[in-house]
Amino acid sequence: MKLRVTPAALDDLIEIKQYITETLFNPGAAESTVQRIIDDYLRLQDTPYIGTNLSSKLNVETSFRFLVSGNYLIFYDINDNSVEIHRILYGKSDYAQVLFNKRFYEIYGFSDGSSD
Repeated sequence: MKLRVTPAALDDLIEIKQYITETLFNPGAAESTVQRIIDDYLRLQDTPYIGTNLSSKLNVETSFRFLVSGNYLIFYDINDNSVEIHRILYGKSDYAQVLFNKRFYEIYGFSDGSSD
């Protein structure tokens, strides 16, 4: 299968590397983390269904799948003969907000605790 990495996913990789290098002061870890993510998403060319369907985790209809890579989640979908990597996000982030412009509490119908 062909593999396509979107500009947003490439930006995510750059931000991950910058954060680990500049904020955590660990350029070695930055390099190895980014390389691990790349190695993991390259596996999708041969085994695109190894990731989990995101609809099974979130109450939202989507064709996105995700693959865990250390502390990060690789969000992708499969189209015909290609795999498209859309985003690479920190696993504890509100990735529903990034992917769907909805907070987790909106997807699940919970209140965020604020008054209207």
